[in-house]
Amino acid sequence: MTTWSEAEGSPQPPGAICFEKEKSYNFSLYSRHATGVTLLLYTARDLVNPALRVPLNHLIHKSGKIWHCRLTADKVANACYYAYSVEGPNNPSGDRNFFDPDKVLLDPHCRLIFFPPNFQRNASVGRGSNAGRAPIGVLPSSTLPFDWGVGSRPRHTSDTIIYEMHVKGFTKRSNSGVPTDKRGTFAGVVEKISYLKDLGITAVELMPVFQYDPDEGNYWGYMPLNFFSPHHGYAVASDTRDSTIEFKTMVKALHQAGVEVILDVVYNHTTEAGADGPTYSYRGICNSSYYLLDQSMTHYRNDTGTGNVLRSAHPVVRKLIIDSLRLWVREMHADGFRFDLASIFSRNSDGSINLDDPPLITEITGGAEYGDVRLIAEAWDPVSYELGRSFPGQSWSQWNGKYRDDVRAFVKSDPGKIGDLMTRIYGSSDLFPDDLDNAYHPAQSINYITSHDGFCLYDLVAYNDKHNLANGQNNTDGTDNNFSWNCGWEGARDVPAEVMQLRKQQIKNFFTILMVSNGTPMFCAGDDPWNQDNETTWLDWDLLEKNRDIFRFFKGMIAFRKAHPSLARSRFWREEVSWYGVDGQVDLGYSSHSLAFCLHGGSQEDRDIYVMINAYWENLSFQIQEGGVKDWMRVADTSMPSPFDLLEIGKEKPLRSLNYGVKARSIVVLLKGN
Repeated sequence: MTTWSEAEGSPQPPGAICFEKEKSYNFSLYSRHATGVTLLLYTARDLVNPALRVPLNHLIHKSGKIWHCRLTADKVANACYYAYSVEGPNNPSGDRNFFDPDKVLLDPHCRLIFFPPNFQRNASVGRGSNAGRAPIGVLPSSTLPFDWGVGSRPRHTSDTIIYEMHVKGFTKRSNSGVPTDKRGTFAGVVEKISYLKDLGITAVELMPVFQYDPDEGNYWGYMPLNFFSPHHGYAVASDTRDSTIEFKTMVKALHQAGVEVILDVVYNHTTEAGADGPTYSYRGICNSSYYLLDQSMTHYRNDTGTGNVLRSAHPVVRKLIIDSLRLWVREMHADGFRFDLASIFSRNSDGSINLDDPPLITEITGGAEYGDVRLIAEAWDPVSYELGRSFPGQSWSQWNGKYRDDVRAFVKSDPGKIGDLMTRIYGSSDLFPDDLDNAYHPAQSINYITSHDGFCLYDLVAYNDKHNLANGQNNTDGTDNNFSWNCGWEGARDVPAEVMQLRKQQIKNFFTILMVSNGTPMFCAGDDPWNQDNETTWLDWDLLEKNRDIFRFFKGMIAFRKAHPSLARSRFWREEVSWYGVDGQVDLGYSSHSLAFCLHGGSQEDRDIYVMINAYWENLSFQIQEGGVKDWMRVADTSMPSPFDLLEIGKEKPLRSLNYGVKARSIVVLLKGN
């Protein structure tokens, strides 16, 4: 006996699914305001004219606000792709609906996307047909299960080192050492796992890997088209279906190497941009449901600065996001997510801010499958800044923008920063308090000096002002407040040797502070300067040899941090840290630029660590405040040339005196003997 769902289709699950045993397909699409929906099926031979049009009768193929149908495999026949035509009011001056039955629309829940050879972004702008030039969905099919092997997923604690990287930019250059066909792909990342292991990385944070519009021009991938499919441009194979296999293969290889995979995800806006952007999917299916509009319901809110804001308070949008997260955890084995502009999730449907109980945050936090998944928020957007507040919750980590700014300002010798530096090194207890009401942990602070946004690490020591002229935006992009200092010479050309030596010293200072701070450290691969899909941004592997001394220092400081778990604790250091100045108590004065501290490793069964930091422009003589001269050995002195700036584990150099001359703008790290 044929069931109702077999005859009429089922509203759940959303998207298109293949029933292998029944040899049929179910299609489901939400649209609150549509007056008609037609399913379109295409063969590989004709991407303009549908091989089959299936008009959906609301008396048969609609449940609530969801349109659905069931087709047997013989009706689908040779079709490979699918899309929708959706009818309804077009009233941009009223409730901002953009229905256009001539538009070929992509299923928001589509798992794989096909771009026809004649694809063109502009074809989907405005009214009129975009047939043969629009992205369409790949019909699902039965596939063999992926062999993940028997190993468990890696999970790191005190040894966590996060490495932010762009899949394409990491290996796209010809000097990457990666075979030509694998450069700039998931497979290319696999080729460089030995490099990641050598450096000491325990988690990669991949900049967006969701499918984005190749015509949009955002190389970084922060303008997503779809939330379920890997970006086809990161696959070696031309067949769209293989991109999923290649992504899984990369994750499996990283896991086998003990490296976690964190995905930078963008669930706050889409590539459809503002009212003058293309209508690919959400806008043409149910614009006012998917996007946040102003109170007059006539214009998009633009709290993201990209033209639109997803309406995450709407249950259908929440389900879209939750289903996407579930797929990337269950099927793709992602270990965590960094949520771009996560404070957008606090928006109610009227645009007001709800920090007490944002529905999407509550649903993610309460999801059983996310209990062992890293949840990292970028807790700000162009309108609201929620860093360290009750949003998004005690189980989330956050990119710590205050850590970035305070450390940058201190290292460039800004006055009045000693107290701020102490707080950041301690774990940012002001932002992540562990009082009775909050009970945060310092590891929830993702400490970083640079990320893909803004100045790279070399920019911080080479420029007083930004010089983003090459990208064609007249230097208007990015913040003007970078807390940078050029070390006395603006730019990267004809740099005097003494200036270059100081720049390298400052870079080592930044990284040393990062590695001796409580919290979770993150740094950026190559510190690339701008969102360009060319050699301006692709990682230049020749620089590895040119700056082998910096690589050695980074690698050594990572190894030092991993060898001393007392640096990265689940709890704040409290009485196990003692703070000092040059010759006694800390000088918190406005003109002070020096700090020392001794971290006792007793409770961690670790050795004591003594750090002396001089951001003053003159040499200072520090009097070591604990132990005798025979107790301490020098590990690092950033003023010294390589390899003396950082000594290998087991080869630390004993001190001759408790009085140590710390050079101007340098840091010294000592380790207590056994």
